[in-house]
Amino acid sequence: MHPVAVIDDPAAAESSLQPIRARLLAALAKGPGSASSLAAATGLTRQKANYHLRALEEHGLVELVEERRKGNCTERVLRATASSFVISPTALAGVAPDPGRQPDQRSARWLLAVAGRLVREVGDLIARSAEAGQPVATLGIDSEIRFASAADRAAFAGELADAVNDLVARYHAPRSPRGRDHRFIVALHPTPTRSRPSPTGSDPTPTAEEAP
Repeated sequence: MHPVAVIDDPAAAESSLQPIRARLLAALAKGPGSASSLAAATGLTRQKANYHLRALEEHGLVELVEERRKGNCTERVLRATASSFVISPTALAGVAPDPGRQPDQRSARWLLAVAGRLVREVGDLIARSAEAGQPVATLGIDSEIRFASAADRAAFAGELADAVNDLVARYHAPRSPRGRDHRFIVALHPTPTRSRPSPTGSDPTPTAEEAP
């Protein structure tokens, strides 16, 4: 079982989002199960659970672990092919986000489009690497920072940009015949926080981090 898998097929995405199948997929991501055990846990009939499991299996979202003989029946034990799934924008190719259509790099929507492209491209690389039997050379950095003020945040962004531009200038080799292009992304956004309820119990009051 993979820790995470990318769903790029529209039919597979539709199948994973169907409420009953989503529940079954979530259950099988926690551990193997059969139509009988899942029916008992979800309140479905065995036949109905088996029908939806077959659909998930058809789209590669679950896989057969073993078959157990029970009397005159054979019980199929399945598990999810990954612990979690991400739906790629490729599944909605006609309306997939494109950073080029939103050129404002300070826009949160532009950042969302970049993130969508990241999922699409890395998902494609994972699929190709699996076919070739080769690992994908990637680097990921995930950190959190609390700025004391907006001025500090702006200063940090400026210093970060200077450092990144210096590194890119030093290592970028556009004329190297044996080189390979790599996508490099740096992102910064506020950490989402829960809203505090207002004293009157009406609309929630934004926290300090959420306030404009």
